[in-house]
Order: sequence, then C-alpha cells, then structure tokens
Amino acid sequence: MNLPVSPALFTPSWHAELELGYARFGDSTRPVQRRHMGPLRVQKHLYAEGPEVCQHIIVHPPGGIAGGDRLDISASVGRDAWAQITSPGAAKWYRAAGPAYQQLDLKVSAGATLEWLPQETIIFSAAQAELSTSIDLEGDARLFYWDVVALGRPASGERFDLGHFQAQLDIRRDGQLLWHERQRIVGDDGLLDSPIGLDGRPVFATLLVTGEIDNDLLEKCRSLPNDVRGDLTQLPGLLVARCLASEALLARSWMIDLWRLLRPALLGREALPPRIWST
Repeated sequence: MNLPVSPALFTPSWHAELELGYARFGDSTRPVQRRHMGPLRVQKHLYAEGPEVCQHIIVHPPGGIAGGDRLDISASVGRDAWAQITSPGAAKWYRAAGPAYQQLDLKVSAGATLEWLPQETIIFSAAQAELSTSIDLEGDARLFYWDVVALGRPASGERFDLGHFQAQLDIRRDGQLLWHERQRIVGDDGLLDSPIGLDGRPVFATLLVTGEIDNDLLEKCRSLPNDVRGDLTQLPGLLVARCLASEALLARSWMIDLWRLLRPALLGREALPPRIWST
C-alpha cells in the first residue's frame, strides 16, 4: 500500500559551512584558512586600519534562512593576530514549517583579538530559529562581541505571533566558563509585553567585551544619549551591555557608540567603523 508522503519531506534547504583562520606574520594579520561549502562566503579581506587588523565580511548569498537550512561557521584567530568579522546587512530568518539552525564556533589564541560585529538578526513571525554560539579564549585573548535580534518586523507592523527563537551562548577562557546564557521566546509569548521581559520592545541586543574599565568610563557609557532602554554591568574580566529597543537601528546605533568608547580603552585602537555599515 502506498502511503501519502508529507510535502515537508521535500522542502528544499541549504547546508552551508564556512571555516576561517587567521595568523600573525610580522606586523600583519593574514587569512590562512578559508574553506566553504554551500552558499556561505567571505569577501576579500580588507585592511582599513593597516596590516595589523584583518577585516572580513561574511556573505550569505541566498539573503535569508528558511526552514531546514543549517549554517555552520567557525573562525580561529592565531596567537597575536587580530580579526574583525562583520556582515553586509541584516540576517533574515523566514517563516517556516520546520526549524533552521546556526552553529557558531570561535577560537581566539593567546595574545589574539577577535571582534565579532555582525549587523542585526531579524526573526520573521512564524520562523523557527535555533542558534548556538561557543567561544573559546586562550590565555590573555581579547574578545569584542555583539548580537542584535529583532523579533518580527516592527517597521512593517508584523508582530512575532508565531514560531520560536532560541539561542545559547557559552564563553570560556582556558576551559573555565565565563558566560553561559540560554534564551527561548515563542510567538505571542507573554514575555514579549511583560515588564520583566521585553516590555513591548521587539528588539534586544547584547554586547560582551573582555576586560575591565574604570568607573569614569562606565558612567560615560551609561550617559550616552540614546533611544534605547539599556545599561552596562562590569563583571570580573567581562563587561556586559544590554538594551531593549523599538527598532534594530536604534539598538545597533547604541552598540556602535559603546564600541567607539570601549575599543580604545580595552583594545588600544581607535574605533573605525567598517565602510560596509554605511552602504
């Protein structure tokens, strides 16, 4: 007897992988590993700040992530190297009948620096987005990491009524856990409007940077003019900034303003925004 087959079994999907590696040669950082499979690429490496900082822009040619898609991204920054990784635009997770996945693995060797500065992630209503990030730091490795997430499409009047978003983030230094976080928000969840949740703001963002700052700089960061509900917390060896916002542009603007203040203090270099952010 022939049994009916669900059309979902034949839903087209992409499995994409990207593996990046960086090493220090004299006074410059150079890509030493760039392997990809499927629709995931990096553009030509750039040196907007000189040879010490290697900038890469990750591109996902399909332009969005649909049900069944899986993105696996890994980057390894060798001793004393400096990599800055960003994206050309928002990552869009489309409505889907099944989950889509992203796995991010980052490794930073002693003396090295990684700046992970993607543009925002937009989770459409009825999307099923599941993201996992693991970051391993060795010795005195430095990290500047941010993440901006928009649930639904506020500019189009779309509320996150269906689907789910879940994410996990682990940061370790020499195997010791520095940061452990789990999030799960389902469509029309009470947390979307609760004062102990998102309080009616569909955008939330997190910035994590290794190191410690003095009280004067902390207060200067807190007093930045902005249109978000945000604050910073200094933990041992890790500075955390979070905000809620009505739209992604406001959250990203606050993150960039913080980066401008914190990068010179914690990484020793003036903050020079990548040109791709202005295009």
